[in-house]
Amino acid sequence: MSQLNIITEIKQGLIVSCQAPVDSPLHEPMVIAAIATASVNQGAVGVRIDTPEHINAVKKRAFAPIIGLWKQQIPGYEVYITPQFNHASAIAQAGADIIAIDATLRNRPKGETVAGLIARIHHELGKPVMADVDTLSAAFAAQAAGADIVGTTLYGYTAETKHLSPPGFDLLSQMVENLDVPVICEGGISSPQMARQALNLGAYAVVVGTAITGIDYQVKAYQQAMNSESSIQNLE
Repeated sequence: MSQLNIITEIKQGLIVSCQAPVDSPLHEPMVIAAIATASVNQGAVGVRIDTPEHINAVKKRAFAPIIGLWKQQIPGYEVYITPQFNHASAIAQAGADIIAIDATLRNRPKGETVAGLIARIHHELGKPVMADVDTLSAAFAAQAAGADIVGTTLYGYTAETKHLSPPGFDLLSQMVENLDVPVICEGGISSPQMARQALNLGAYAVVVGTAITGIDYQVKAYQQAMNSESSIQNLE
């Protein structure tokens, strides 16, 4: 399938981010693949998957576009979503259809640049690129660098935006108004109504993760809220 067809396939749809903390029992390739398959079975137009091993497992079971990434913690650098070409190459070989990269304006390892990384992914891997950004400036830079899709993924998760809380609807609206490439809303979408709102604001597609697949986080949130209420009642 061509790059254009892959991108067209996700238009106006729900993309489910199927990830789990590394210390969770859910962080197993077959479990992630099952979650991805269940999502696609219920109408998700695509899935967002971390690590080559998980991408490979999902590719065998869930027949929908995979936005692949590989989170890496590199000492001295804040970028962590597919920060270098070797990470992009590994997830492409594992079966990712679209490569997601950190496209913020932060420094990258070994002097790599967003433009250079996107060019190599296009020319050497033949894959479209989703640029995860945090600000409108980064979005403009990503588009100029050749990104095929730009997402609001890192809004609220960088030093420059840590005072802001996802979803970045303001950023989404600005990106839709000013960019010529498809804009995906990702981050902080916690209800079907919010996903609909993102589409109404012009999002090309919407990525939802924790609200659908974040069992560890969701159970912990319920427990904290319930225990807090119980403590208050015990004091009364």
